[in-house]
Amino acid sequence: MPRETARGAITLKDVAMLAGVSRSAVSRTFTVGASVSDKTRAKVEKAAAALGYSPNALASSLTTGRTKMIGLVSNNFHNPIFLEVFDLFTKGLQARGLRPLLVNLTDEVSPENSIRMLRAYSVDGVIVASSTLPASFAEGFRDAGVPVVHSFGRHAMRPKVNVLGIDNIAAGRMAAQTLIDRGYARVAFLGGPATATSTQDRFAGFQEVIAGSDLALSVSYASNYSFDAGRAEMLRLLETTSPAEAYFCGDDVLSIGALSAIQSAGLRVPEDIGIIGLNDMEMAGWANINLTTIHNPFKQIIAASIDLIAASLNNDSRAPEARLFDCTIVERGTLRRLP
Repeated sequence: MPRETARGAITLKDVAMLAGVSRSAVSRTFTVGASVSDKTRAKVEKAAAALGYSPNALASSLTTGRTKMIGLVSNNFHNPIFLEVFDLFTKGLQARGLRPLLVNLTDEVSPENSIRMLRAYSVDGVIVASSTLPASFAEGFRDAGVPVVHSFGRHAMRPKVNVLGIDNIAAGRMAAQTLIDRGYARVAFLGGPATATSTQDRFAGFQEVIAGSDLALSVSYASNYSFDAGRAEMLRLLETTSPAEAYFCGDDVLSIGALSAIQSAGLRVPEDIGIIGLNDMEMAGWANINLTTIHNPFKQIIAASIDLIAASLNNDSRAPEARLFDCTIVERGTLRRLP
C-alpha cells in the first residue's frame, strides 16, 4: 500500500525530491513511450519503490489526454459463455495497461445511447464483443471517431471496421457434414434468433450441404441464445412434431437447453436424438453434459482483438482488417459414433 506523509498520500513531488530529479522527469518515467534516460529512470523507480508510490491514472489522463479506458460492449449477458469471454478480455486488457469498462447493450436497439455514454467516460477505444449485435453498433463508434474492434462479428471482404471471428457459414457446413458422416437421415437446425447474423450464416452453411444430400431437413428458431430458450423450443418440437434424428443447435447453451428437454421427455442422447453444438464453452465438457460441438477459438480471437485495439490507439489511420479463425470438431458423447 502507498505510504502517507504528514500532509497525505505520497505524490509525484515526493518521488522527485527523493530521486533528486524534476517532477517532469518522474512524469516521463511513468508515461509509456516518453523519453527518459536509463540513469534517471533507475533513480525514479528506486525512489518510487522506497516510498510505495504508484502513478495516479486519473491525473495521468488529464496530462496526456488518454484515459487508457476501453469500452467492452456486449449483450446476451444471460449466456454463460460470456463469463469466459469477459474473463479473457479483462485479464488481457489489464495486462496491456488498459482499463476495461463493461457495457451491457442487451436492451439497446440503436447505438446512439451507448455512444453518448462511452463519450462521457472518454474511452480511448471500443471492443464490441458480440455475434448478435448489428454491425451498425461498431460502425457507430467508428463514425464517432473512436477506434473500434468488432470481435465475433460478421466477416466481410471489405470491412468498415476491424472484425475478428470465425466463418459461421463454414461452421454450418462442418456441422452438416458431421451429421451426414454419422448416417443420420432426418436432421434439423435449431438456431438462435432468426434476425442474428450468426444464426443466418450458420444456417446458410448447414442448409447448403444438406441440400446437396438426400437428407430431410427441418428448421426452427429459439427466442435467444439461452438455456431456457433452447429448452423451450425443443420441448415445443417434441410435443408438436416428430423429432429429427439429430439437431445442429446454434450454440452450446441452446444445445444444453435442448438436451435438458430431451431428457425430460424420457428420451436418450445420442441413442434417440443426436445433438451437435457450437462454441466449445467450458460447460460443454462437463461429464454430465459431454456435448459434441464445434470449437470456437475464443482465446485466439480475444488476444488478437486486444492486439488490434492497442495498435489502433497508436495509429488511428490504420485500414480496417477482417480476420478469420479456424474451427474444429470436438468429439464427445452426444452424437452416434462414425459407422
